[in-house]
Amino acid sequence: MSTAGAFLRSLQNELGGSIPFHRFMQAALYDPSFGYYSTRIHTVGRRGDFSTMATLDRSLALGIAAWIEKNRACDVIEIGAGSGQLACDILASLGWWKRLRLRYHIVEVSAPLREAQKKLLRGRRVTWHESLPAALDQLGGHAHIFSNELVDAFPCRVFERTDTDWQELHVRIEGGRCQEILRPCTIPESTVFQQPFQAGQRVEVHESYHCWLEDSAPKWKSGAMLTIDYGDTMPALYHRRPAGSLRGYAAHQVLTGADLYQAPGRCDLTADVNFSDLESWGEQQGWRCLSHSTLADFLAPNLPARFQTAAEAFRVLEQSPHPGIA
Repeated sequence: MSTAGAFLRSLQNELGGSIPFHRFMQAALYDPSFGYYSTRIHTVGRRGDFSTMATLDRSLALGIAAWIEKNRACDVIEIGAGSGQLACDILASLGWWKRLRLRYHIVEVSAPLREAQKKLLRGRRVTWHESLPAALDQLGGHAHIFSNELVDAFPCRVFERTDTDWQELHVRIEGGRCQEILRPCTIPESTVFQQPFQAGQRVEVHESYHCWLEDSAPKWKSGAMLTIDYGDTMPALYHRRPAGSLRGYAAHQVLTGADLYQAPGRCDLTADVNFSDLESWGEQQGWRCLSHSTLADFLAPNLPARFQTAAEAFRVLEQSPHPGIA
């Protein structure tokens, strides 16, 4: 039996016969023995399992560099820096004088990616941290923070609307195969449940990101935060998407349905981000929304025409930790 299979069977027994999907996703992505981000991933882009906007074009780096300059940021934290290419391009875009005054920090939980970043950024003034609270502690809570395709990498809970209520997606292993089942549940805090969905609709909630945000927020005192990811606001996020947005990526192929469970740890798992939730959860922390746009609008007029459609599928949320202070 594989390491992943043995672990998941043990977890299933521990949890009473089935595994909530977010627990399956947590193990598949982050288990230290077989998790995708812990052991398999070594790069992002053409040679990896998926590409990000940062690996396809420098316009994202130019846009973030302009944001850093506009805010006169001295300490900048990038959360989840992927291959390190975005950081490399941002620093190159800033020019030598700004780089002299800028202190660049990266928070990275993936050991393989951290090593790739250090190799690519060798010679640059970059400091790595194990967590955002640790980075903010070192900086006294004063920093400008950004992430690109971070939220979608957090394990999500998956729910399906039935004729009478919402039930949660679980995974059950039988005969060496994973099958999906629905179980009664308590629903988390999310704007998604305010919508009058029809029976059969599936939705995802990034509750683990909400918990991470609540843990990190008290440490952040001043600055601004850019959150860039694919997704939308409610109710547009699930327009004509009754099966939800859950999917996997392996060798640049999209995986759905039963294919998601074939080899835990061997593919990336992801779901679109509900930006209505991100705004709401930030407001709970006393944060102010400074701006909210598509990535296409954020990068205009420097976005190449060939990336216009792709950039429309991404959103950029800018928040500040105090209602009147950026």
